[in-house]
Amino acid sequence: MRIGDIARQAGVSARALRYYEEQGLLTSERSPTGQRIYPASAVERVRLIQLLFTAGLPSRTILALMPHIDTGHGSPEAVELMAAERERISAAIAGLTAARDTLDRMIDIAHHPTSEHCPALREPPWTAYHADAATTAAAVPVTA
Repeated sequence: MRIGDIARQAGVSARALRYYEEQGLLTSERSPTGQRIYPASAVERVRLIQLLFTAGLPSRTILALMPHIDTGHGSPEAVELMAAERERISAAIAGLTAARDTLDRMIDIAHHPTSEHCPALREPPWTAYHADAATTAAAVPVTA
């Protein structure tokens, strides 16, 4: 099958197929004119690669998993690889959740400012910093 046929049947671009070949995830033969020729089984392999990418696995991990997948038997090594990727993804989710929570707090403060969070609401009100005013302010004591 030609690259366009595989791409259509697997629901990916021809460019994705070329990338998979560059990464060693997919192989093809070459026609006498240099066109890529894939076996019909490549459609299923590409769909599996897409599923692994959707699961958040990088191409290097997918490449490491492929020999285990090709044998058709689960292995402790494959499970360890996937568990390590799951931990990496969980850590990324935790980081993003913390960032989202911080942003939620900032949005809430923007909607409901208080003098604790907003210098402009303090008494005396906050004023912009000016270098020449700072030297004058240092010489003049502030009384409240």
